[in-house]
Amino acid sequence: MKFLTRPKVKARDAIDLCIASIRDNDLVGRMKLAIKAIELAETEYISHGEEATLYQIAATKKIANVISVAEMERVYKGTFVRSSGTRHIYDTLKKQSENDICPLCGQRTVSTLDHYLPQSAHPALVITPVNLVPACSECNKAKLARQASVAIDQTLHPYFDDLGDARWLYAEVNEASPAALVFSADPPDAWGDILRQRVIAHFKTFGLGPLYASHAAVELRATLNKPSQSINLLV
Repeated sequence: MKFLTRPKVKARDAIDLCIASIRDNDLVGRMKLAIKAIELAETEYISHGEEATLYQIAATKKIANVISVAEMERVYKGTFVRSSGTRHIYDTLKKQSENDICPLCGQRTVSTLDHYLPQSAHPALVITPVNLVPACSECNKAKLARQASVAIDQTLHPYFDDLGDARWLYAEVNEASPAALVFSADPPDAWGDILRQRVIAHFKTFGLGPLYASHAAVELRATLNKPSQSINLLV
């Protein structure tokens, strides 16, 4: 998992630009009524993110009882992603990861934004930048609308979880024919049980073991006659 700098753009920036692009006057009026609730949700999100307790944020069906989940999903897909007034925010968030490498798997190319807390349960966070993580389509699909119910099941969040350079990924050689590498997550004890379990949950949720084994197999085959070369896994 790659740590990313937290987005500088705020929820209010996204809301104001979306409002300016929406032609439905009724929706615009209700969006304005929801601004305060969206800003408060952003503040709560950041606080929980810094404490690694995002799983504690309760699901809701409406924002300030005026905007539904379905309406916010339409705002995201039809305005935030597509409008010329807001598309630059979407593109900037997608480009945050170095070399466009997905921070969730460290291997594939970023192609979308993943809602860390799902749209279907958190309408106030649908266009909140800090809840939008650049991701490859495979990682986005693997997580789907999942939200952890306990601390140890939370996948890692690139804006809040910095694993540094400590080693947590290991590989063993399976001496079959052809030879293969088997990957596993074994975080250091010094991280504490919750973070250790979260790393393992992240590893399993995004299917990193099979992914790394597949990519390693390709490199192994390409370097069988070049033992001085090493396998490069960007985890």
